[in-house]
Amino acid sequence: MKKQLLVTDFLDRARDYYGDREGVVGADGSRFTYGEFGERVDAFAAALQARGITPGDRVAVVDPNTHYHLEAAFGAMSAGAIHVPLNYRLTPDDYEYLLTDSGADVVFADYEYAEKVEAVRDDVPADTFVTNDPESVAGDWLDFEAFLGDPDDYERPEMHEDDLATINYTSGTTGDPKGVCRTHRTESLHAQLATIHHHLADDDTYLWTLPMFHVNGWGHIYAVTGRGATHVCTRGVDAETVFDAIRTEDVSFLCCAPTVLTLLQEYAEENDPDFTGANPIRVTAAGSAPPTATIRAVQEEFGWEFLQLYGATETGPLIATSDAERLLPDSGEERYATQQRQGVAPLATDLRVVDEDGERVPRDDSTIGEVVVAGNQVMERYWNKPEQTEEAFSGRLDGFFHTGDLATVDENGLISIKDRKKDIIISGGENISSVELEDTLFGHDAVGEVAVIPSPSEKWGETPKAFVVPADGTPENPGVSAAELTAHTRERLADYKTVREVEFVESIPMTATGKIQKYELREREWDDEDGMVGEG
Repeated sequence: MKKQLLVTDFLDRARDYYGDREGVVGADGSRFTYGEFGERVDAFAAALQARGITPGDRVAVVDPNTHYHLEAAFGAMSAGAIHVPLNYRLTPDDYEYLLTDSGADVVFADYEYAEKVEAVRDDVPADTFVTNDPESVAGDWLDFEAFLGDPDDYERPEMHEDDLATINYTSGTTGDPKGVCRTHRTESLHAQLATIHHHLADDDTYLWTLPMFHVNGWGHIYAVTGRGATHVCTRGVDAETVFDAIRTEDVSFLCCAPTVLTLLQEYAEENDPDFTGANPIRVTAAGSAPPTATIRAVQEEFGWEFLQLYGATETGPLIATSDAERLLPDSGEERYATQQRQGVAPLATDLRVVDEDGERVPRDDSTIGEVVVAGNQVMERYWNKPEQTEEAFSGRLDGFFHTGDLATVDENGLISIKDRKKDIIISGGENISSVELEDTLFGHDAVGEVAVIPSPSEKWGETPKAFVVPADGTPENPGVSAAELTAHTRERLADYKTVREVEFVESIPMTATGKIQKYELREREWDDEDGMVGEG
């Protein structure tokens, strides 16, 4: 027997078995059982249907991690519409592009960010604009509560697992964002993988430190709901608020970028907060490998269990995880170093590291290849971009999604990302991993943040350059010299990998999801050159 896989199944299960249990804690302090939450979702879906929204129409959401985001997401998908979560930290021009590209019919925007949509509303296709505090927003915006319809009027349309459920836009680190099309089937199977490999249980309390707009919160808007666990919503990441929520709500699980772990670590050093409430905590990090010092602090000082996740917007994101206890050393620095690896593929995922001919690289943890993947969680296509879609699934191994990440594989099959193809530094014919250099520099106490890129060199073609945010935040007085950081890398790495240039800066450009935008640094560094050796 085959049953259609629909994202609405996750909320249906929560309402069926946990309808009288607390399901959502709002950032504003409001609390909803899954039964109450489900009623609000039905009411939002009914309101969409009353305004003529039909299956396949697009509903955009610009919102931090509030209960309104969850309601709008599930409400849109319950109506058969396509949920389009957008980064809430963008500019009006960004929203004009994204809303036009997606063809959004309805926009829900949190009051704090609605003005940036208001600035371009005459230039986008949407004709319905909803916010949660219209008194705070200029223009003609509908109040969320007043917009809600009668939940009894909601009629679930016929839906198919191959229908699009969401369009998630990439971070745009190398150009215009692309809309990643994900079906009910891909979302459902990815959420099941997340449930398994994140060890989700119905008595978990999940703290939303990861943006819900980012690949649907790594699928946790579905997984946490379907498991019957509790969502604790936030309005962004603030270290004091995070630790307070952990204590007062007895949080047991959170996910974030490594930059958030660094933020929490810095706060803890100065404020000595409670690291847990009544429950033990596990945390999953992704985006880039955190320094081993951060992994050590999270486990030894915080007392949290640490997992590493790897993937991309196009892949769900989960295509590799350090959830492989039998393959990890028992303790010590070797364990931290292994946990820093991106790990092994989850169930039903064909993850490979291949050479230029599409052949698997040997498990020698030395030979570098590109990470390619095939699996049920991989995207359907890019929205209205057939050429980019074809390019993404062709190259070294046709039919596999090509991540653009370069990695090695150890004897146990755990992969370790060494660089993006565009970020590898080719100096004097030698390949140098910027990730390896960054991790080495992170080991110096005076380094707060760092990004390493190739810099022009008459002698070597290109050479490693580090942009360093000092730990004390003052580039004029960084507490360490460039020569000392060069010596720090030379003592720990092969000579050809030594960082040759260091520039102290106040900040490093990043996306809202914590990814360093190296292309901005590269463009500035290579502005007067004809081209890069690695053409990154």
